[in-house]
Amino acid sequence: MTTLDDRTLTEKGFEAVGTGRILLIACGALAREILDLKAANGWHHMDLTCLPAKLHLYPDKITEAVRAAVAKHRANYATIFVVYADCGTGGLLEVTCKEMGVEMIAGSHCYSFFEGNERFAKQSESEITAFYLTDFLVRQFEAFILKPMGLDRHPELRDMYFGNYEKLVYQAQTDDPELTEKARHAAETLGLAFERRLTGYGDLETTLKQL
Repeated sequence: MTTLDDRTLTEKGFEAVGTGRILLIACGALAREILDLKAANGWHHMDLTCLPAKLHLYPDKITEAVRAAVAKHRANYATIFVVYADCGTGGLLEVTCKEMGVEMIAGSHCYSFFEGNERFAKQSESEITAFYLTDFLVRQFEAFILKPMGLDRHPELRDMYFGNYEKLVYQAQTDDPELTEKARHAAETLGLAFERRLTGYGDLETTLKQL
């Protein structure tokens, strides 16, 4: 686990205890987006600690990792907020957060809250054949998609994994032409049609603003 703001806090002389500071415990796949939002909005009262993004490959381990992080930092913060959606935990993470008395972001996964949970829910039934990528997953397409599935070594497995998908939807948090081209190439690699949506930060931004 990596705490991203320790040096900044030391330089500014902040102490978390008793100052009303907020700790965000987040998936490492959201680190860049949260840091960008913090900088853009001047959220200097928020600190960020991230769990490894690769926990998404093992969703059964997410809940206990979050529980351990909350226990580690609880005494030092007025508020702890968990920046994980359900992320394949089958509701267990939500139950655990309630037991610990901490809140978490709403949504079934980051694709939902980037799109906006309400909007994603309305269109999800018509997009059951869509495969989603975010900025993070475009950057890490090889590490998080190709290699874990063995497609870098056995591209012939593509149709077995993606034969029932029709399109790749790139949910763009930033308007980056280079990432768009990488996402387009990912769609070609998987044999899918390509669609790009500039979602921005969606419910991630509005939820953190409420804090």
